[in-house]
Amino acid sequence: MKQDSDAANVPACFISNHEGFRGSIKNLIRDFVVTEIDLSGQLVNTAAAIAAAAAASASSDKYNNESSAEYMDSSCYSVSQNTDDDEDAAAAADCGVDATIPSPGSFDLSVILGQSVSEELEQFVLTLKDEKSAKPDFSLGYFADKHHRANVHRAVRHRFPFLMTVTIQPEIRVREDPDYRELSRLVTEDEAEDFFRFIDAKVRGSSYMFGPDDSKEHRTTVHHFLSRRFGKLVETKSFHDQGTTAISVRLREQGRPKKRTAEERKEEEVYTAFTLCKENLETLEAISYMAAALGVLPSDFTYAGIKDKRAITYQSMVVKKVSPQRLKEKAAELEKRGMHLSQVRSVGEPLRLGRLQGNHFDLVVRELRPHGATDTHSSGANTHARLAALVKEAVGNVEAKGFVNYYGPQRFGTAQSIQSDRVGLALLKEDMVGAVRLFFTPEEGNDPVSQAKRHFLQTDNAKESLALMPLSKARERLMLRALNRYGTGPDGCAQAWLSLPHSMRVFYPHAYCSRVWNEAVAHRLTTLGHRVRRGDLVWMRDGPKKVEDPGESSSPQIHVVTDQEEHEGAYTLRQVLLPMPGNTVKYPENGTGTWYQERLARDGLGECRFRVGSLKLNLPGCYRPLLACPRNLRYQLQRGGGGGEGTGASSRKGDAQLNGTADALTLTLNFDLDSSCYATVCLREIMKCDP
Repeated sequence: MKQDSDAANVPACFISNHEGFRGSIKNLIRDFVVTEIDLSGQLVNTAAAIAAAAAASASSDKYNNESSAEYMDSSCYSVSQNTDDDEDAAAAADCGVDATIPSPGSFDLSVILGQSVSEELEQFVLTLKDEKSAKPDFSLGYFADKHHRANVHRAVRHRFPFLMTVTIQPEIRVREDPDYRELSRLVTEDEAEDFFRFIDAKVRGSSYMFGPDDSKEHRTTVHHFLSRRFGKLVETKSFHDQGTTAISVRLREQGRPKKRTAEERKEEEVYTAFTLCKENLETLEAISYMAAALGVLPSDFTYAGIKDKRAITYQSMVVKKVSPQRLKEKAAELEKRGMHLSQVRSVGEPLRLGRLQGNHFDLVVRELRPHGATDTHSSGANTHARLAALVKEAVGNVEAKGFVNYYGPQRFGTAQSIQSDRVGLALLKEDMVGAVRLFFTPEEGNDPVSQAKRHFLQTDNAKESLALMPLSKARERLMLRALNRYGTGPDGCAQAWLSLPHSMRVFYPHAYCSRVWNEAVAHRLTTLGHRVRRGDLVWMRDGPKKVEDPGESSSPQIHVVTDQEEHEGAYTLRQVLLPMPGNTVKYPENGTGTWYQERLARDGLGECRFRVGSLKLNLPGCYRPLLACPRNLRYQLQRGGGGGEGTGASSRKGDAQLNGTADALTLTLNFDLDSSCYATVCLREIMKCDP
């Protein structure tokens, strides 16, 4: 059973009035299986999908010759598509390009080089600070595969931009960039490292500011060095502000990375598709592992939707710059991390968020009992017959009427002392320090993560906290690394948020907007009932439009229900939409719209434009159907712990089978949901309690 704090994320409004029943879910990982449904309506792990993958692989030469220049490196998606699954907001982005300098934490060198070599490299870097003990260079080992060598070069340069990597085939050696040593004698080591990272990123038109320097003679020396060594790439000038002077460096507009060879361009355009089966892993966590193993960036992976952590999930993915052969070579290594890759083949383009019909769920609810029952193992023909009747009524009602389309507790971060929506509210109010401190609020207990967070809040020492933080906590480590570099004041905290990929940053404001949406729909049902009312928002088309259809704008299809349409019953509750707060949506023109304005004002967002310029965040908002309906719903009742082994043993819909010898009843449910709908919320409507 989930904790009460999780249940509090979802208001207790239901559509049907059946009694329901109690039970427990996710006792075992295999009790919750999620399989993506592709645009052709096929489950991505079925024989039909495998055949389609084989056909795609057979024509990969054709695909690889096609241009994919229209796709940006950082995938951008309109929030109005509402294409999220579970922690979907973690992957949604606005339509601006996030051009922040990549974080050094994006690569896991211990995976790419091996733990021992990675540690020796770190030690080599430390010796560079001591000229007496510094070694001239260091060998990373021998790499026969040229793609592997390319990934090693890229990863080491990304992590340590002040190092030079040299190939003496097939060996790769590293040495300090002499320009870095010379610059570090003129400015601080942190400034020298940041400058080289700025140069390495090569973001056109970007700039870097050194610290205050009141010595004109020293500034002249720095100017001359930068002009001599980097003059073709940058221009410098002294910048005066509030009595201090500092050197500002700007990347020239005409500055370009070196011209890529035809082979390099061809490698950049390689896209490999595969089906990922993961177990007890977040999608973004799995991507971090794969990116580290392959020596690419997490942003090189694209996917149609984010999947639940506490489950076995199957989903489509595409990675660029990695060949099918290279991906297959890493399959065994990734399986040790709980990831299984199948249907690996070449394709001509990345995936886009929302390019799926939905998800198929295979769920097992164990230890069924009526509400009010105290004995979880109560037996007897009467109890079983009553439960069978309760299940049949509940499933029938939800199939016919649907369920309230709440965002599930996964959206807000389950089992956390501070919910993600509170962090999002602080960001929308541009309280960077408050948002960081909320983010680092520890759980109760003394686990390593909580210890590291508690140490940071008590000491403000990001460096010591980073040493305590487990390596698996990528977000926390990225932020602590930035806080150590830039400080814990408002500017430093803003830099800490910028150190996270855009998809992670935007998750928190979206969590806040999701909380408001959940409360809005509960208010709408409580005050206006289950009929369509004047001022409600609906799609103009006949029947509800799927909000996840890509490429649709949010405003033209929205219609405000009139008095006459209310009296005529022109629309059904399934067609009613409620807006996610944002800067492009319109609100209902009835009491629900007034509620939105009062609710936002109560949180200090009455004048909010839903943009946080300093973090490159823009929330246009979207429209979400009030109700969702499961499709292809089937169920099966069994005695004992059976069920959950797959979908093949399911009975026909409505036929409850009682078999086995144990007393407790187990319910197996199989159904499909549109993208962005939560199976746990559907199950909640069926059971009339939080599973």
